[in-house]
Amino acid sequence: MTPHPFASRKLTARSYKRLCSPLCLSLTGPPKLTSRGNRPLQMEFEDQLHALIFFHLQEHTSGRHLLQSLEEDAFAREHIAPKRGIATSSFFEAMNERGLEQFLLVFEALQRQATQVLPDKHPELGSLVAIDGSLIDAVLSMDWADYRKGAQKTKTHIGFDLNRGVPRTIFLTSGKDGERPFVDRILALGETAVSDQGSQSHHDFDQLQAAGKHFVTRIKENTVKTCLESYPVAPGSIVFSDAKVLLGREGVNQPYTPLRLVGYTVEGKSYWIATSRFDLTVEQIALIYKLRWQIETFFAWWKRRLKVYHLISRSRHGLMSQMLAGLITSILLAIYCQEQHGEPVSIHRVRQLRNQIFNEPPIERSDPTTQGQSKLKIIHASS
Repeated sequence: MTPHPFASRKLTARSYKRLCSPLCLSLTGPPKLTSRGNRPLQMEFEDQLHALIFFHLQEHTSGRHLLQSLEEDAFAREHIAPKRGIATSSFFEAMNERGLEQFLLVFEALQRQATQVLPDKHPELGSLVAIDGSLIDAVLSMDWADYRKGAQKTKTHIGFDLNRGVPRTIFLTSGKDGERPFVDRILALGETAVSDQGSQSHHDFDQLQAAGKHFVTRIKENTVKTCLESYPVAPGSIVFSDAKVLLGREGVNQPYTPLRLVGYTVEGKSYWIATSRFDLTVEQIALIYKLRWQIETFFAWWKRRLKVYHLISRSRHGLMSQMLAGLITSILLAIYCQEQHGEPVSIHRVRQLRNQIFNEPPIERSDPTTQGQSKLKIIHASS
């Protein structure tokens, strides 16, 4: 498939148009969907994209709930649904078989745009990427998912930009995989992975340092440590240890490259943080690990407020499309809240936006802001 100009629909709802405006900034769009038969497609990719943004924004709980809104809700029928409507079978066929490449391109392009729009809150710490996973309850028909204690699960693995508070990478697995295999794939040269104990791997610590990538990882307290050099710690600090060490037992699981190990206490709880960042203070190392909590907050908000884990599709293809649409919606909201209010996303601002979308009058056709404008084109993800 070859890229084609992808003109955004002429939305007449001010707030929804403003929310979706980051989609309409570049020269060419994602590859055009093509019909596999003689009949034209009932749902183009633009229709599919707006339908899933609407699904997450309005907290729908199923595909049928969404389809009912597209048919009965005046706003959805006017601005979201395909002009000739969409049959149930055609909608689910599109979800399960089409659009995945396009969703990925749009997500990657939006994420790059977010790095230009959203403020870098911690430039002195370098690029920080939290890496974590979240299990999704599956159903019996999802035979590709993993069984655990009688319940099927699948799992998303996300790289999260801690400097700007938005997701930047996603992988989908059957549910039994940890985050360690994805750290090197998510991280770019010079970036720092921030992760919990589940990512502790002495071999991976060696590999990351050899590749010019960094890590700030909490390790298990009972990990064997061989101190090579101790550094002074300020009296009264929460930090009780700062040293260059080798982890593990020699000849068993000890890495070749020394690393830095910082120990500190918060509210009576001790933390041991392994890192390759010798350039930062111990307080900055402790701050970086504290920032990791952002990804936990994101997962909770993503589930509860955008209803991402209320599944529309049961196939790998459809589920990944829905996850990408959820990430796209979250980035659109982050850009919207920054540009309109100068603040991060909050449920207060999301509710305010929903009320505006449904209650404000449409733009008049003679509105001078809409005259003479050329067709806007969706942002394109270059390799």
